[in-house]
Amino acid sequence: QVQLVESGGGLVQAGGSLRLACTVSGRSFSEYTMGWFRQAPGKEREFVATISWSRGSTYYADSLKGRFTISGDVAKNTVYLQMNSLESEDTAVYYCAASRLGPVRHANNYHYWGQGTQVTVSS
Repeated sequence: QVQLVESGGGLVQAGGSLRLACTVSGRSFSEYTMGWFRQAPGKEREFVATISWSRGSTYYADSLKGRFTISGDVAKNTVYLQMNSLESEDTAVYYCAASRLGPVRHANNYHYWGQGTQVTVSS
């Protein structure tokens, strides 16, 4: 059993930065492939980034690579998503997820999900 809780969302101006956190309990996130996804109203859930701590690998959506950075802190059992140069199109609910597979980039392959945190970018 693993539980995920996202935090750090809020309102930010276009061009600004925000760091989201996913705190993990029950198991270490290093045992999983961890992913960040986002979903805007009326749209499908979209892959953002994934990290495999055991493999030392990260992957990003092509459109976000260079602006977003995924990282982890094993001591804090927390995965982060640093978001820079935010745009209005980044507005969405952001979800943290864990997969027993890995690396995987489709939401269907993730087994555990957090409740989501709202990110709103004003222009």
